[in-house]
Amino acid sequence: MPVKINVPFSSPDITEAEIAEVADALRSGWITTGPRVKELERLLQDYLGAAGCCCLSSQTACAEMVLRVLGVGFGDEVIVPVYTYTATASVVCHVGATLVLIDCQPDSFEMDYDAVEAVVNEKTKAIIPVDLGGVPCDYDTIFRIVEQKKHLFRPANPIQEAMGRVAVCADTAHALGAMWHGRPVGSIADFSSFSFHAVKNLTTAEGGCLAWRSVPGVDDGEIYRNLQLLSLHGQSKDALAKTKLGAWEYDVVGPWYKCNMTDVMAAIGLAQLDRYPTMLTRRREIVERYNKAFKPLGVEPLPHYTEDSSSSGHLYICRVSGINAEQRNSLIANMAGRGVACNVHYKPLPMMTAYKNLGFDIADYPNAYARFANEVTLPLHTCLTNEQVEYVIECFTEEVKSLR
Repeated sequence: MPVKINVPFSSPDITEAEIAEVADALRSGWITTGPRVKELERLLQDYLGAAGCCCLSSQTACAEMVLRVLGVGFGDEVIVPVYTYTATASVVCHVGATLVLIDCQPDSFEMDYDAVEAVVNEKTKAIIPVDLGGVPCDYDTIFRIVEQKKHLFRPANPIQEAMGRVAVCADTAHALGAMWHGRPVGSIADFSSFSFHAVKNLTTAEGGCLAWRSVPGVDDGEIYRNLQLLSLHGQSKDALAKTKLGAWEYDVVGPWYKCNMTDVMAAIGLAQLDRYPTMLTRRREIVERYNKAFKPLGVEPLPHYTEDSSSSGHLYICRVSGINAEQRNSLIANMAGRGVACNVHYKPLPMMTAYKNLGFDIADYPNAYARFANEVTLPLHTCLTNEQVEYVIECFTEEVKSLR
């Protein structure tokens, strides 16, 4: 047995560059939403190839605000995969719309697109696909579905009318830097919500950004202004604009929300984005080392790098064939005993009390349960040393072999 080494599941990759940027922000006298947030938005818009970008306090805030911009609410339906984190689905509940959960495909963590096509109806206003672990979903199929179902679409506000079909509002929390058919995730879906939480590839401690494609007939600047209003109490000027001489006066045009990003957060993000290409390269190196070791054992990892797409390498999600949930839990406990922190991504939503209370039953989602029952997520982050990576490989290999 190898000598015990402690391997945390996920550690934020913070260097002196981030610390210096934050110190500069603190010394600047401007720490809330200001010039650093605007600069981060500009750089992210360029990096993603998006028509627009707005940084907010979390991916959840981004996903909710876009539903509000689209006018999604009571009486509407929004389609969400069952195999995801609660934030993908909870925003639908926040706006008062009806949540429609879709099971996985039998051989994939992605949602069953045939089932998606079958449930689209006159009430459907949005689909929220998920780029799980940083692996892009099948955007081509999703857009084929919404185009084929255009005749059923009933717009409820001007932007919906301009789109003329169900909106694709992707949960790209894991996927900054991922590519689909040579295009950056963030430039493909109508709207894409990224997370900069502490455990994400790029962090601002908390935070996220919403990127979007242009909607014919809708001004991108108007989308941005609406997001600013919704995220700043409905206030017609942000704090930076109010500091201009003689420009104190403002209006409140709606009793809305408070979920803006601060310049202190953006300072971390600016340094992280500058380092991000090398961080993505390191994640790919670790994924490929894991794959080389584990695929011969019959372990099934997410397909991070294929001819069609390239992942952001966010999570090393894998399935250990032939074991049940109890054996999986024992494997994770044994790895913890060796100092290696593992996780499970995710417990399907109908297994959670909140979604049981909404009437969902895991028995109706057998494919999702089957994916969950033998899933293990191994440490994958840029603070891992080569020694730690080899230690994870040794420990996991021994544990998997012990179950065969």
